[in-house]
Amino acid sequence: MIINNLYYLVKPLLPWRLRTALRRARAARMRRVYGDSWPIDAKAGATPPNWPGWPNGKRFAIVLTHDVEGARGMNRVQRLADLEARYGFRSSFNFVPEGEYRVPDSLRDALDQAGFEVGVHGLAHDGKLYRSKREFAANAIRINDYLRKWNASGFRSPFMQHKLGWLHELDVEYDSSTFDTDPFEPEPDAAATIFPFWVPDGKGGGYVELPYTLIQDYNLFTILREPDSDIWKQKLDWIAAQGGMALLNTHPDYMCFNGESARDEFPVERYEEFLSYVHRQYEGDCWVATPREVARYYCAALPVCARNTRRKICMLTYSDYESDNRVRRYAETLARRGDKVDVIALAGGSAPQGVEAINGVTAYRFQGRNRDEKHKWTYLWRLLRFFSLSSVLLTRNHGRVRYDLIHIHNVPDFLVFAAWYPKWTAAKLILDIHDIVPELFANKFGASSSALYVWLLKKIEKISAAFVDHVIVSNDLWRQRLVSRSVAEDKCTVFLNHVDPAIFYRHPRTRLDERIVVLFPGSFQWHQGLDIAIEAFARVRQKISNAEFHLYGGGNLEADLVRLVERLGLNGSVRFCGSVKLDMIAGIIANADLGVVPKRADSFGNEAYSTKIMEFMSQGLPVVAARTKIDSFYFDDTEVRFFTPGDSHAMADAMMEVIERADLRETLVSAGYRYVERYGWDVREKDYLTLVDTLSTEVFSSALTESNVPG
Repeated sequence: MIINNLYYLVKPLLPWRLRTALRRARAARMRRVYGDSWPIDAKAGATPPNWPGWPNGKRFAIVLTHDVEGARGMNRVQRLADLEARYGFRSSFNFVPEGEYRVPDSLRDALDQAGFEVGVHGLAHDGKLYRSKREFAANAIRINDYLRKWNASGFRSPFMQHKLGWLHELDVEYDSSTFDTDPFEPEPDAAATIFPFWVPDGKGGGYVELPYTLIQDYNLFTILREPDSDIWKQKLDWIAAQGGMALLNTHPDYMCFNGESARDEFPVERYEEFLSYVHRQYEGDCWVATPREVARYYCAALPVCARNTRRKICMLTYSDYESDNRVRRYAETLARRGDKVDVIALAGGSAPQGVEAINGVTAYRFQGRNRDEKHKWTYLWRLLRFFSLSSVLLTRNHGRVRYDLIHIHNVPDFLVFAAWYPKWTAAKLILDIHDIVPELFANKFGASSSALYVWLLKKIEKISAAFVDHVIVSNDLWRQRLVSRSVAEDKCTVFLNHVDPAIFYRHPRTRLDERIVVLFPGSFQWHQGLDIAIEAFARVRQKISNAEFHLYGGGNLEADLVRLVERLGLNGSVRFCGSVKLDMIAGIIANADLGVVPKRADSFGNEAYSTKIMEFMSQGLPVVAARTKIDSFYFDDTEVRFFTPGDSHAMADAMMEVIERADLRETLVSAGYRYVERYGWDVREKDYLTLVDTLSTEVFSSALTESNVPG
C-alpha cells in the first residue's frame, strides 16, 4: 500500500510513455510468474457451498460493466450503450462523482429508462480513497450522498483498490473492486473465485462482492498489447463450463469509435466482436444481467447464514495439521463457507513437505518434528527454526494474497511475531492458546514456578497477547489466569476443544470379536498419566484375560512406557499403535469399549482440558477419567466415571465397574451423547465465524464519522 500511495502521488509527474513502459515491463514479468494461474486459475472455478445456481436454469451469467474515468469516456457513453443494446445486452456505467466531468441528469435518466444501471466509481479518480480511515470516513459521507442522488446500488474503487472491510460505511448492495485473478493490477491479491460472495459486517449485515473475471480492456490491449479479444473468449468458455460469472469491465475512455485510435485506445470493434461471440455462442444459455440484478438474486436465493464468503485467512501452527483437531476444525469450517484458507504447519509422517490441498484448505508444510525433546534448549531451537522459516513463508504469501486475518496457534506464544508483516499492513491477528506455556514448560522440564525462564515465558505471553487483536483460550480456568496476568478481559474468548461433527459423526462399530479394548489416543507426556493407566490396566488384565489396552500417539516417554509394559508382563495386551490421521480416530474410537483419561492432578494436566473426553462421547464410548480440576469443572458423575487422580488402584476399580455394569455403560453413553449435542462445534461454530468477521471489518468510531459530517 505504501508503494501504491507513492506511485499515485508522483503519477501526475510521470510522462505517459514512461508510466506505460514501466507497467509493460512489470506485466511481462508477472505474466511469467503467474503463468499457472492467469488468465485461468483452476481453483477459482470451485463451486461455492450452498450455491443455488443461476435463474431459470441458466448455465452461467454474463455481466458487463464500464468505468468512465474522464470527459472523453463520458462523451462516448451513449454510443457504447447503443452498441450493446443492438446485441441485446444491458450493462452498468460507473461514474466518478467529483472527477473532471459532471454526469448530466438526462444521461442517467436515459440509461435507466433503457434498462442500464448507474454505479459510483470512487469519489475522485486519484488513488487516494483509502489513504486513511479519517479521510475515507469523510469521503464515505459524500459517496453515500451520490448513491442516493443517483439511485445507485453499487460501487467500484478507482484502480481496483480494495479494502472490503471499510466498505460497510457505504450504503451499497454490492461492490465490484476485486477480481478472480489479475496479477497486472497495482493490488494484485485475488479473490480466487468466479462467483459472487458475501462480505459480512459481523452484525448480521453486509454486501455482495462481484469480482470481475475477464481482464480489463486497458490491460489487455494497451499493457499486454494483445491484438484481439481471444483471451476474453478463452476465459469466457472456461467460466461457462464452470457455471460461474463472466464479469467484464471496460472503459469507453479507451474505445475508439471513429477509426483513428490514439496511443491509449483500441478499436471498439474488438469489444463488439466479443459481444457478437457471446450472442452467437451462448444465446439462451447464459443469464445476461446487470450487477444489481446479480446481487439481488444472490441475496434472495440465499439466507445470510448460507451465503459463501471469501475471507483470506492463514493459520500458523507448530503441529501436524492433519492430526491437529483444533486447527483443522477452524480451517475447514472457514473453507466450508467459501473462505480462502492457508495453513502453515509442520511436515512429518504421512504429511510430506510441500503444498497440498486438503478439504478446501491449502497446507504449506515444512520442517519435520521428532517428539524426543529431552532438554528445553533442544525444544527452543526447533521452535526458533520454525518461527524463522514460517515468518519468511508467511511474509511471501501475504505479499501475494494479502490476508484479512492470521490465526496463530501456540505453542509457542511468540509465534505471533512471525506475522509482523501482515500486522504492519493492517491484517488482524488471533493468538489461540492451546496450552498455557509457562505452566506447560515448568511441568515438561521439571522447573518450579519461580524459575527464571518460567518468569520469562510469562513476560513473553503478555507481550504476545498485546501484539494481537484477540486471544482465544481453550478453557475457562486458563482464561481466568490469563486475564489476571496477561490479557484484557474483553479481548479474550474461550473455545473448548469441541469435536467437529464433520469428522466425529457417529461411526458404525465394525469389530465383532470378544475382546475388551481400552483406548487412549494422545501425546505420551508425564502429565497424561499413562504409567498410572498401564498399572491400572495390569490389575484389570488379571480379571479379564481378553482385555487389551491400545495407545495411539507418541511422545518422549514412549520408551519408558514400553519398559513398564515389559516389566509388568503386558507384552501383547498393551499395544503402541503409533500416530494416525485425525480422520481415522473416530472409527477407532467407535470400535473400542472404554476410553481412559488418566491425567495427573498435581501437574499441568490438572487444568488442561482433554479433547479426548468429547471425542469418546461422540462415538458412544464410556469414559473413565481422573477427577482433575478442569474435568470436574466441565463434567459430572453422570457423564464420566471419575477416579482419584494418581491412584492406579482406584482407576482399575473404575475401569472394572464400567466394563462389568451394562446399566452404568448405558447411562454414561446416553449422557455423553447429550453433552456433545450441547457443546459440540456446531453450537459454537457461528460464534467463531462472527469473531472472524468482526475482526476483519474495520470499526469506524462514532467520533471519527461525526467529526466529518458537513456543517
